[in-house]
Amino acid sequence: MRNERMPNLMRMIILLIALAVFPVATMATGPVEFSFRSLDGRTITSNELRGKVVVLAFGASWLPLSRTQVQGVQRLADDYRNRGVEVFWVSIDSESPKSKNYASDDQLKDFARRYSLTVPVLRDPEGAVSRRLGVDQLPAIVIIDRGGNIAGAPIGGLDPKGDLVGQLAARLESLL
Repeated sequence: MRNERMPNLMRMIILLIALAVFPVATMATGPVEFSFRSLDGRTITSNELRGKVVVLAFGASWLPLSRTQVQGVQRLADDYRNRGVEVFWVSIDSESPKSKNYASDDQLKDFARRYSLTVPVLRDPEGAVSRRLGVDQLPAIVIIDRGGNIAGAPIGGLDPKGDLVGQLAARLESLL
């Protein structure tokens, strides 16, 4: 009998070790709650966005984003603006001048201006909200449905020369 239990005990020990070494990423389930500060000083919350499809494009000013990717975020906003979709570029740049990843609001405004980005730019200092939403790489896109739920896994590994609108169209259309 002891020999029959040993394989199960070994499997459990191996599983516990694997979970300790490779923790399972946790992603919010059910309606997500978040709050961001925009560069114009407003607070944007998940509650005020309920009823709309929301696209959060996470990035950082220090990340070598291609012009095509940033323009793709803007084009997405332009193409879906009148269809109940809100698009935001969310900076994970630090707000602490002591951080190597620091960017002031003025620096982020310059970044947006340089790339002709007119979508609202929000701050997620140090990526606290992005991690809670399951983002594990940058740039990444999180889509939230009208009920406030994350619509599928975050989209990372975006092709820098790809058509962002084309990449997201099927997912967005299914939510409208």
